Amino acid sequence: MAWIGRTSTEESQDPRLSLIRQLQRCRSALPAAWTITCHFFDVESGRLSLEERGHGSNAERYDIPIARDGGIADLLTEAAEKVRRFDAVISESTSRISRRMLESLSIERTLEDLGIPLFAWNESIRLDGGRSQQILQRRINQSVAEYEVYNALETSWGGLCAHVREGWNIGKPPYGYTAKRYRNPNPVKADKGAMKSRLIPDGQRADTVTQIAHWRYFEKMGYGVIADLLNADLQQYPPPQPPGDVRARGAWGKSTICEILRNPKYTGYQVFNRRASRSGSGKVNDPSLWVWSPSPVHEPLIPKWMFDELTSRRLARQSSSKTSVSSAAVEPRYYVLRGRVICFCGRRLHGSHRKGTTYYVCWPKANNRGRPDSYAGHPKAGYANESKLFKAVTRLYSEHLLGPRHLHHLAGDLAVAGTGAPRPPNDLATLSKNSIPSHAHSELRQDSHADLLGYLPFLIANLESAPKPLLLSLFEATKLTIRLPTSGDSYSLSLSLPANYRIVIPPQRSVRSP
Repeated sequence: MAWIGRTSTEESQDPRLSLIRQLQRCRSALPAAWTITCHFFDVESGRLSLEERGHGSNAERYDIPIARDGGIADLLTEAAEKVRRFDAVISESTSRISRRMLESLSIERTLEDLGIPLFAWNESIRLDGGRSQQILQRRINQSVAEYEVYNALETSWGGLCAHVREGWNIGKPPYGYTAKRYRNPNPVKADKGAMKSRLIPDGQRADTVTQIAHWRYFEKMGYGVIADLLNADLQQYPPPQPPGDVRARGAWGKSTICEILRNPKYTGYQVFNRRASRSGSGKVNDPSLWVWSPSPVHEPLIPKWMFDELTSRRLARQSSSKTSVSSAAVEPRYYVLRGRVICFCGRRLHGSHRKGTTYYVCWPKANNRGRPDSYAGHPKAGYANESKLFKAVTRLYSEHLLGPRHLHHLAGDLAVAGTGAPRPPNDLATLSKNSIPSHAHSELRQDSHADLLGYLPFLIANLESAPKPLLLSLFEATKLTIRLPTSGDSYSLSLSLPANYRIVIPPQRSVRSP
């Protein structure tokens, strides 16, 4: 038997005690002749998708006295092998497999297709007779497990909304405010030291927020101009300090000004759910999803009417810029050397397209407002023409990567294969369709770099006409790097191939002699 366990993180329970209990229960439910030979368990949320399951390292953080053979992903991998250490799998309940019914059913079906039954401690273990009653009980358990997850999430969400509507703050106070802590109204939590907080103005920082709003509304200054004014007197306008001070810039930037003018908490209202911090990687939610307190609950730093007017102006500008763009579909612009060109200062150049010409630009001032010492001695802007760089890249691949020595080895491989020298395709846009064997398409999707490198001779022979998405993959696979010097027009190029690089010879259709 293989035992599979799962427990949530330390925020919900003690993983060590939970896994020990799960294993003991499973052992107690087994018939006398059955024994558990391997142990698979994870310390992670049961709501993760199958692709995300079993790849974390949380289990190693705890002193769990159970020899771990891997997680759910390792269990499924070993189950698919011809020689495996178990004939069946047991878990405390199907909710330990997954809290979501789709994932739980997928794992169960995968094991059944491999001839491996899945048992649970909270279900009867029967090897004879019909399975209808057992399936009914399992489906009920799986439905209840998913219901409990969504019910807990909805209940927790309702509590957070009620917390915000009463004026309590969640998270770090925004710039310009500080937290005033209060004893928790719940006496049980208060005895444990739990506190709640409200926002109060933070002296000079609060005045700075009001000044920013006035400059933007009355003077109609841009974010860059406002940042320069603030950086001119950092004593009067102290810059923000991020949590931990690891990312502290020590100066004002345009993005900081923009974020302040978009934060509705400065109007005196308490607002929650502005960003999808968990489900959407921090993206800003639609304002209709925001949770507002019914009335102002702390001192405003920006009047509500001014905040609304600034928001209306911003939305009007966004709308006009969208309508000015042609409705015709615009092809995405690819910068084929994006992220590959590095300035002498160590910064990566970004792409720019002007008057039909593509450049790569290093403009250090753009991300270093108020910090001139970080780019002292650097030109105002450094430019590199893409066409000139690409010609050098083409020579690098054709002359050095496939120079005389490499072509000699290639000819030897072709002679051994007995297929003759293959002709490179005329149109490289059809490389992935015609020149690469059909069986390689699935491999290309799974391991594109390895498959692409196998057909490197054909790609390099037509590098200038290659599709740009294919070039991006090639440069990533070969780790192309272009470094610009301090002065002059020369630059250095480098690339590297993996140690197991091997040229692939496409299979040729054999022709029988008459």
